[in-house]
Amino acid sequence: MDLEIYDETKNGVPEEHVQLVKNILEYAGKYIKLKENTEMSVTFVNNDRIQEINREYRGVDRATDVISFAIEDSAEDDEFPIVMDEALEEEIPENIGDIFVSVDKVGEQAEYLEHSYERELGFLVVHGFLHLNGYDHMEPEDEKVMFKLQRDILDAYGLKR
Repeated sequence: MDLEIYDETKNGVPEEHVQLVKNILEYAGKYIKLKENTEMSVTFVNNDRIQEINREYRGVDRATDVISFAIEDSAEDDEFPIVMDEALEEEIPENIGDIFVSVDKVGEQAEYLEHSYERELGFLVVHGFLHLNGYDHMEPEDEKVMFKLQRDILDAYGLKR
């Protein structure tokens, strides 16, 4: 997986947390059998920045923990689809989108839920990652599928509650 990490926080994200995000996303990608050449990004922000993003894109004027922006590039919706053979199609990287994580919320929620910062960070990143891959929790059945997969990935990786 080609993963870009951006740190827009005031105090900087410790390298061990950046590495945790890289490792767990690589693991999650293999877990759901994502193509090797998949591209995505994770941006670490503080509460004030994620509140701006939440207000601008979701119309909700409050800080949140994680926001995902999936790139749903469907040829069916494309007026002028690009036609190529399977071999070439496999070579072209697929960008699935971007995740924004509030490091402030990670800390707040880890404390409230009485588990480690690393567990909460892993949970939020995997949650956002699954959204980028088409999973959702709007309907009860979808929620069961997504939350079970989240738990399975985190448990298998070793970030149990």
